[in-house]
Amino acid sequence: MSVLSTEVRAGAYADSIVLMQLQSDLQRLDGVLAAGVVMGTAVNLDLLRASDLLDAAAQQAQAEDLIIAIRADTEGQAAAALSQIDTLMKRRKTNDTGDFQPRTLGSALRFVPEASWVSISIPGRYAHRVADEALDLGCHVFLYSDNVTLEDELDLKSKAKAQRRLLLGPDCGSAIIGGVGFGFSNVVRPGPIGLVCASGTGLQAIASEIHQLGSGLSHAIGTGGRDLSSTIRGATARQGLDLLGRDTATQVIVLASKTPDRSVSPEILGQALEIDKPVVVLFSGLAAPGHTLGNLYFARSLTEAAALAVDVARGDLQPSSLRPDKRANGRHLRGLFAGGTLALEAVQVARPFLTPLHSNLGAPGVSDLPDSTVSRGHTILDLGADEYTVGRLHPMMDQRLRLERLEQEAADPETGLILLDVILGRGSQADPAAELAPILDQIQSRQGPPVVALVVGTDEDPQDLQSTAERLRAVGADVFTDVSRGLAHAVRSCVPPPSPLDPSVDLVALQPPAAAINVGLASLREDLVTQDLETVQVDWRPPAGGNDALLAILERMKT
Repeated sequence: MSVLSTEVRAGAYADSIVLMQLQSDLQRLDGVLAAGVVMGTAVNLDLLRASDLLDAAAQQAQAEDLIIAIRADTEGQAAAALSQIDTLMKRRKTNDTGDFQPRTLGSALRFVPEASWVSISIPGRYAHRVADEALDLGCHVFLYSDNVTLEDELDLKSKAKAQRRLLLGPDCGSAIIGGVGFGFSNVVRPGPIGLVCASGTGLQAIASEIHQLGSGLSHAIGTGGRDLSSTIRGATARQGLDLLGRDTATQVIVLASKTPDRSVSPEILGQALEIDKPVVVLFSGLAAPGHTLGNLYFARSLTEAAALAVDVARGDLQPSSLRPDKRANGRHLRGLFAGGTLALEAVQVARPFLTPLHSNLGAPGVSDLPDSTVSRGHTILDLGADEYTVGRLHPMMDQRLRLERLEQEAADPETGLILLDVILGRGSQADPAAELAPILDQIQSRQGPPVVALVVGTDEDPQDLQSTAERLRAVGADVFTDVSRGLAHAVRSCVPPPSPLDPSVDLVALQPPAAAINVGLASLREDLVTQDLETVQVDWRPPAGGNDALLAILERMKT
């Protein structure tokens, strides 16, 4: 019958890679049937229990305690295995990290004063303290650690912005800076495409596809999965866009993330629109608003994002030079549509860029109007919906209701631009331009909001496409017969300019690091060393032995 022997070492931290390797070493010893070497977290206790390696001593362990559990054929074999722990651990740490291991970031930086990056992969509850110190020492931070609180993330990124430093993460799985890969990075040739991506695996997928298509990367900036939340508001993504927009090695930018918070998307995309480079946008879970909008290309998948970036970089696709002459100056878009499908198309184009957005279409991610007779914020209406056609003809045949609403919107000081569709063809109103032109002329004479008209028809239609377009242009309307281009123009005109990003991170942040400091997983240091980057491993231990009460006292002493 086998025996179970357990040793609990209070506050004896070691990184998970070392512990996994130590566990493997123990399981190869004579008579050892199973071994568990873990920190005493609740999850790890459950794993020990499932493996029949949990006894009463291990059950009393705290999260900061090291548990070594050995199941062997005899007590002597279990004791012999436990007696080799220190020797095996010392050998593992020496093999993995080299002989010199300073205990603090400050001493590590004195050893490699040229180090500009600190890679952190310790448990999340301690990561804020170390990352905060790294920023104080003037370093950029690659924060691999997960389980960092949202409050701590906001605090760190606010500090990084103020100090003109990058903080990638937390939970940042991958980044490539000046050709040096941090975390789980693929070997990708250098090239003209820069990435700003929230997801580590998403970044890797796009980077690898770009490489397979024959192109390469300038840089890949990982932001962490919560960066585009309503709390963090794209702090790192905005820094990344700004840096790549100024970086001469980057010709095309890819911005990829899960769907951003509704309030954050307009500011991020507004910043991307101001960059004088093509930007490929992939927001997973959000319907792409047309193929292009200005300098933005919208992708529907990781593969398509990579392919679009490569095509644009090679010159196979040219971004639109569309930059509106008239801007809404912070006021709102008002769309008055006769066609329901066109109205829905307008909603899909506007939704990522404009907020608050209202409609009577019941579209996801768009607010309903409490009163359909009064617009709120940005509003796009289908005036052919049932609520408007009770007792009256459809607006394609009788546009009196729309004409009244047009005058109402033009008189509203909140209106920045009016968007109309003008549908020609059999069955439609015989001469819609004749009714629209006098009202548009009055709006122009009063210096009212600009009007964009989407004219849908052909030169064979009884209303005559060219004649209709010319008469509307003559009274000041911006006329488009290409619906997608017209919608892009209208929405682009209403996107507010982004808030200034001040102070900006200096472009030197994108230069290949001269050296780095690693705090946490030794395997991440080894990956940096294999890239010929001088890297020092910090022999990090939980402060105060991981005791929460003592930690709180230390934090109060810092302030």
